[in-house]
Amino acid sequence: MKILVCIGNVPDTTTKIRFDEEMKNLDVNGVQWVINPWDELALTRALEIKEQSGGKIEKVSVINVGKADTEPTIRKALAIGADDAFRIDAEPKDAYFIAAQIAHVAKQEKFDIILAGKEASDYNESAVGSMIAEFMDINSVSAVSAFDFVDGNISLKREIDGGKETVSVKTPFVAIVQKGICINPRIAAMRGIMMARSKPIKVSPAIETDSFVEYKKFDLPKPKAACKIIDPEETDTLVDLLHGEAKVI
Repeated sequence: MKILVCIGNVPDTTTKIRFDEEMKNLDVNGVQWVINPWDELALTRALEIKEQSGGKIEKVSVINVGKADTEPTIRKALAIGADDAFRIDAEPKDAYFIAAQIAHVAKQEKFDIILAGKEASDYNESAVGSMIAEFMDINSVSAVSAFDFVDGNISLKREIDGGKETVSVKTPFVAIVQKGICINPRIAAMRGIMMARSKPIKVSPAIETDSFVEYKKFDLPKPKAACKIIDPEETDTLVDLLHGEAKVI
């Protein structure tokens, strides 16, 4: 069996986001790029499953849709422990486009399990995983918070209203994972970083795919108001501000 983990190349959450003068394109100068946090959790759990499978999981691969500048992020995934990687050489236009590209490779390579984070920390669209399943005409399980692989049997736990649900699923399938899938993401050790240099990244051109989304303009959040300090003795003023201005009481 083979596992494919979808990884997004996203700005570090501490990065100050800026756009060009027309507010249409991200200004990438000074941006630190990282593996999408939910995808990093998925990769960690995939590696744990492989180690616990007793040889039933042949390999764990990662896949990314992006140009050559995403390869440092892909190498980070290889350093963490992925066996090899795929990169579709294209700008990731939107969720539909990305899902179509990943599904095409997953079909060709005959992956049994596909893991995707529940969303990307840049656009938060929460759509790629389920779209991959639709393109491939296979089952998908959303909101997965636990993944167990025992004696070749797969058991998933997912969040539902009011509790959790345990389901079994046959391969191939897509699991859309969230926090809880593993405790902490793995950190690449020096040995992993050195080994990642020689691990293969298979680059392929994008297939022809329609794009249904056009980004016309971005708006930054309004700056936060200045902090107001109220004297401890002026409780009436504090109540008035909380009621009339902050509207929290």
